[in-house]
This record gives sequence, structure tokens and C-alpha cells, in this order.
Amino acid sequence: MQVIGLCRFSYPAIGGFQIEHETLAEREAYLYAPARMEERLRLFETVALPALKAQSDADFRFIVLIGKTLPDQYRSRLEDLLADMPQARILAKEPGKMRDVMKRAINAERGAALPPCLQFRHDDDDAVSVDFIERLRYAARDCAGLLKANGSVAIDFSRGYTAAFGGEGITASETYRPWLGVALAMYTGRGVARSIFNFAHNKLPQHMPTVAFSDAPMWLRGHNDYNDSRQGPTVKPADLQPLSPAQVQEFETRFAIRDADVRRAFSAS
Repeated sequence: MQVIGLCRFSYPAIGGFQIEHETLAEREAYLYAPARMEERLRLFETVALPALKAQSDADFRFIVLIGKTLPDQYRSRLEDLLADMPQARILAKEPGKMRDVMKRAINAERGAALPPCLQFRHDDDDAVSVDFIERLRYAARDCAGLLKANGSVAIDFSRGYTAAFGGEGITASETYRPWLGVALAMYTGRGVARSIFNFAHNKLPQHMPTVAFSDAPMWLRGHNDYNDSRQGPTVKPADLQPLSPAQVQEFETRFAIRDADVRRAFSAS
């Protein structure tokens, strides 16, 4: 069965952001601001990509959606970061309604017959465990009867870490957060055109059967100044602590993230 992931990398969608802008030009100016782009690229390199490149099951596709107006110097760096990841391809699109553009991108990757697939969304500052694709396929096989009886089923891995990354290394807090959006997937049956982007991630259980697993940390959720979800006045601060020696090893083993690489990337001028 196909497994398809999609990451919108500073794509200037119409809608889909909690930070609002009056015009498309204002949105692009915000997204492409040098300080923000530098942080996003460093997070993509040191947090999001390592585990995707190290998946124990490498049979998946990964779409990185960008705007056609992404400045050349950033697209070039993005291409360099993805050069050694054969599962990935960059897809450049004009601005459009977020959910429609994402759905069309995933369905085009599936093919005209819309065969059954497992699909997941991924942010450029988040990480999944190195066995995410393997465990996702296992969960689909384990729930084969449920999938056969339903056009869509959500599969969630509910344990992980909230983490921040910078020149002094990694700080984090282990947490249980179901339907958070990272390490969350959706089975879509043959001919079913709707995608995981048709739904708010925390509302998926309202629209389809769901299964969830919480036996091991399966994700890292990035916590940084440019998180779209951190901009509201009611957002609570996270209590993040420096990694213990055991957690430094766990981050390397489970997420392929090295504290030394993070320090080096974020200490660079």
C-alpha cells in the first residue's frame, strides 16, 4: 500500500494559518523573512529530515510543497537538503486554498485510479520516530478488517516530546497528546478523494473510526518562535528541560537527531 507524506514548507496558502494577513504580499513577506527562513531551514535539516531519511521502511513518498514565489536562495538550499532523500520531491504551486491544494497534491501522487493509501501530514519543525512508516504499515495490517469496512480510518501515535532547538542544544518534555497532527495518519480507500488535509487534525475522530497507540514516544513537536499554533493569547508556555544523558541517546536512536548537530547548526552565524 502506498504511504504518502506531505509537508508544506512556507507555502503561502490562502487560509490555513492562525496568523492572519490582509494581503498575499504581506503573507509572503512574513513567510520569507530572512530570520524566519533561516530558522525553518535549520529545523528542517536537523529535526524533520534525519528520521525521515533513516526510516526502517524506506518505501514511502514525501512531497515538500512550496510556493512558486519562494526566493531562489531558499529553494536551492531546500534542494540540497533533499538531494540524498529519493522519497522526496519538491512541488511548487501558486497560492490557493490550503485544503484544496493539499488534497490535489496528495491525490495526484496517488495516481488517477486513486488506489488505497496511507497518508500523513508533517511540519518542517517536527519529527517522527525512525520506525514510523514501519509501524504505520503494521497498524494498517493489524486493523485490516476495520480498513476494509470503512473508506477512511485515522491512525494516531499519541506519545512524544515537545522540544525546542537552539545553539545551547535541545530542551524537551515528554507528553501524551492524541490527535496532535504529528505521527498522525489516515487510511483512504480506493476511489476516496478526500485527504487528511480535509479535516482539522484534532477533529479526525469526529469524522471516521480511529485507532491510537501510546506504547512508545513516536514524535517530536517543535516549539519555536514561529509556530503558527503558538500565536494565540491563551497558549500556555511549555516546561522544557535540557535532555538527560539517557534522553540524548534516545533522541539519536529514536529520532536520528543529534544534540551536537543542533548546537552546531544553530550556533552558526
